[in-house]
Formats: sequence, C-alpha cells, structure tokens
Amino acid sequence: MRKVLQIIPESIFGQLASIINILTHKMKELPTRLDKEKMKEYSQLEERYQVAKLTNSISMFTEGILMMKTTLVGIIKIDPKQLLEDGIRKELVRQVATALHGGLILSAKAKPGELQSRLKELGGRMDAFKRSFEYIQDYVNIQGLKIWQEELSRIVNYNVEQECNSFLRVKVMDWQSIYQSTTIPIPRFTAVDESVNFVGRLAREVLRITDPRTTLYSSKMNAWYDMKTKEELLNSTIFSLIQRSLDTPGLVGLDKLMSFMIVRELQRFAMFLQQNIMKDPTTTSLLESLVKQIAPVKSLIGNPQKVYGPPQQKLSKFWPSYTDFVVKVGQMQIIRSQIAHELNVSCRFDSQILSSALQTFNQALLNDIEAHYSDPNLPYPGEDNALLYELTSYLESTGISNPYSKIYVTNKRVQVLSLITMLYVISQLSKLHYIKLLSGMMPRKISDPLDSTPFTIGLITILKQYHSEYTEDFIALIGQYARSTTESSAANPKTTELSMEVVCVLKFLEDFTQHARLPRKMIESWIPSYLLDDFKFQSTS
Repeated sequence: MRKVLQIIPESIFGQLASIINILTHKMKELPTRLDKEKMKEYSQLEERYQVAKLTNSISMFTEGILMMKTTLVGIIKIDPKQLLEDGIRKELVRQVATALHGGLILSAKAKPGELQSRLKELGGRMDAFKRSFEYIQDYVNIQGLKIWQEELSRIVNYNVEQECNSFLRVKVMDWQSIYQSTTIPIPRFTAVDESVNFVGRLAREVLRITDPRTTLYSSKMNAWYDMKTKEELLNSTIFSLIQRSLDTPGLVGLDKLMSFMIVRELQRFAMFLQQNIMKDPTTTSLLESLVKQIAPVKSLIGNPQKVYGPPQQKLSKFWPSYTDFVVKVGQMQIIRSQIAHELNVSCRFDSQILSSALQTFNQALLNDIEAHYSDPNLPYPGEDNALLYELTSYLESTGISNPYSKIYVTNKRVQVLSLITMLYVISQLSKLHYIKLLSGMMPRKISDPLDSTPFTIGLITILKQYHSEYTEDFIALIGQYARSTTESSAANPKTTELSMEVVCVLKFLEDFTQHARLPRKMIESWIPSYLLDDFKFQSTS
C-alpha cells in the first residue's frame, strides 16, 4: 500500500503542476480581441481536458483511500489518510527541492540580467506548484496552503542550515537537523561550486553583482550602478523576485546567511587588528606619540598636514586590508537592510494586524527595559526568560529591525581603535570628491575605486562591535581634524571656500550620523553648525 500511495501522487501531481504552468503562460498571452480562427487555439481544449482528467483521477483515488479504515499491520497502526498526506508531502518536497536546485544554477560568468530572469522563471514555476495545491486541496481533503507553507519553509530552512555549517566549528549533521525527516526526507544535491546549495549560490551571486570594487550604490535610488559605464546593474526589485521565488522563508534565510558572513568578516578584522597593528611596537609607539600631540581633542592643531601626514604614511601598508574588511561588511549590511525593507513592506501589506501588534509589543518591551535601567526595582526579562529571543525571531522575519545597529561579535578593548579609524578615514576620503548635483561622493579615479556608502556603513558596523565610547571618540577626533584643516586653510587670504578635503569629511560625518541614527548634536559639539549647513553650497564640484 505504501508503494502505491507514493507512486500515484508522483504521476498525478507532477503532470498537474506542469499543465497548470502551461495554462498560466498561455493565459498571459491572451489578446484582448480574438478572431474565430484563433478562438480554438486560445481555448486550450486539450490542456483543459487533461486537467479535468487528472482531477477526476485524484478525486476517485482520494475517495477510495478515505473509505479505508485504520488497520493494524502487526503492531504498526496504519492510517490511510495520513499515508496519503505523507505521500503528497514527499512528492511535493522532491519536486520543489529539485526546482530550487536546478533553477538557481548560474554560469560562472553570468550575463547582466541572468539572475533576474532565472528568478522570474523559478517564481513562475513555484507559483504553478502553489496554485496546483490550491486547486486540488478540496478533492484530496487536505489543507493545501498549510502543507505548502510548512514544506517550503522546511526545505529552505534546511538548506540555509546546511549552508551556514561552513561558518560553524560544530557542524549540524543531517541526522541532527530539526528540519530533516525520515518519513519525508529533503533531498540533497551535489554542489556545483563553492556553495553547498542554492541558498549559497544565490547569496554569492548577489554579492558578486554588487561588488563595491566595481559598482556604486545609490541610497536614494536603492540601486547599484557600474562604476565605469554608470549603467544600473541591480536594484531593490531583486528582493521582490527572491520573495516571489522562495517566499518569506527564502528572504529570511538569505538574511541569516548574510549575518554569518558578516560575523566571519568581523572576526577576521579583529584578528587582523590584533596581529598586524597592535602587536607592531613601531606602530603602537607612533600612535601613542600622536595621542600626545593632538591632546586635548577640543584644541586646534597648528599644522595638521605635518601632524597627521607621517602617521598616515607609515600606516598606509595596512589600509588595503582594512578597506577590504570595511567595504565587504558595508556591502552585506546594505543587502540586509534591503531584505528587511522588503520583508516589512510585505508584512504590512499582507498582514497589517500582525505588523502593528509586533511593533506595539516591541516598543512596549523597550519602554519597560528603559524603565528598569532607570529604576532597578522594576521587572526585567531574566536570562531564563525566552521572551526576548522569541520576539527577535518574529521581528526579523517581519523586517522590524535595523541591521546597522546589530552587535554581531564581542571584542577585546583596543584603546587606540578610534585614532586608527580616524587616520584610516581621512586617508581614504582623499580618494573621493563631493558632487553637488548628486549630493554624494564619487571616486576621483576609476583605477582607485571606493564606494562611499558601503565604506561608511562598514565603519559604523565595525565601531558598533565595541563600546559606544569608541564611536564618540572617533567623531571627536575627526571633528578636530576638520576644524584644524579649516582653520589652516582660512589663514590663506586667497582661499574663499572650504577645501574638498574638508567637504568630504563633513559629508562623511553627515552620512555617518544618518545611517547610524545618531543625533546631530553629537557632531555639533565638535564642529560648528554653520559648517555642517553651508558646506554643500560652498562646494563647486
């Protein structure tokens, strides 16, 4: 009986899904007006007959199964209805897993637009599966939409778990996975590249297209452009296509994989900082000497070029590696932010009550936590309370989160981190120039590219992994540099405008506080407000 129940759903549902898919594509091509000759062609009589025939087969088969009673085979209790549902689920898992694996195999040098076309094709196929289930659920007496959501979620989560194993010291084996089942197993496929499965291939393809070394990201347009040709390569609609293809579990899984990648880069950055900069006695003594020269931070430095120039030059050998970490983290944070936006819009559109309830509950919980820190006698969720953990999972699944404020790793204290970051920033800003028309910064040379948005967001994320005092010290130090450079330029009577160097620093600080959601007063305590207001108009670029 078990073999029969497994074989029949395979033949029926496989054919039904393909026919539903054919019907969909043909109906999309249906013109507004039909002549008599084409009426027969567009009526699709053959396909409709096949759908009716298969539907009749499903109905008769199900009726026979449901008429059977529960029986015992030895000591094993057999429920025919449960066996039927298990057979349907097994065939669904096999076909969906195969479609996801085959639909997201991309060529090594994918052409522009290939990812979008693959996702559209995959989305159409997944939509056909889903509509097939909605169509036959009444004939089979099952909850089709529930089964579809459960099995798709299980398939995606299992593949995300296996892909994330490469970032874990203790791997989650196949038999340990809570998503794997002996009754309805999720098939595993041979890897076609460095990724384990389709989730990894999708993530790495998005990262390849949005590589900061070859693209520029516009936060106003939510799009990536080719650095040389200025043509649009990718925009936020890619995440809508991913959701249509992989549903909400797919977007959440992609977000989780990006988080693991960010953690790996942050860990590598902390190791690089400790092993290359902090253990170098020449570097540490140089930084200690600079700290004495610029103290106190509220003062102005007479000749900033002579004070900041030598340390920048001596530390320049570390900057290429520093930049790699910063822009990679910034790139993945932007992608996480776009995913959160897509999830939030989708949630508010499809389930406004759920979105409002989660936002209200989240805000109420934050208010209680703030009240506890003001008065320790007030209640606070303890370590054994799973409230915060469970709520976080709901918030991330609905996009009610800010990736830029996340703390991914815990690091040791690095006393001169703010000073190192300040020297690094002013050395890299020399590669950029402010363009008034775009209200943003662009690379000076194509041969020495630097995308300002992932650069800024990457620095925000790295500083966020340390105590908040490091961010405050960084803003104070770069504010001192901007004031000192402005004062030095003002001493020249021929100078009537701010130098491009200062303009880029001020623009960087503006973007920094905007993305980090810091109050402007934090900058105004170190830089006069009139400079922050007028620098855009004084620039002629």
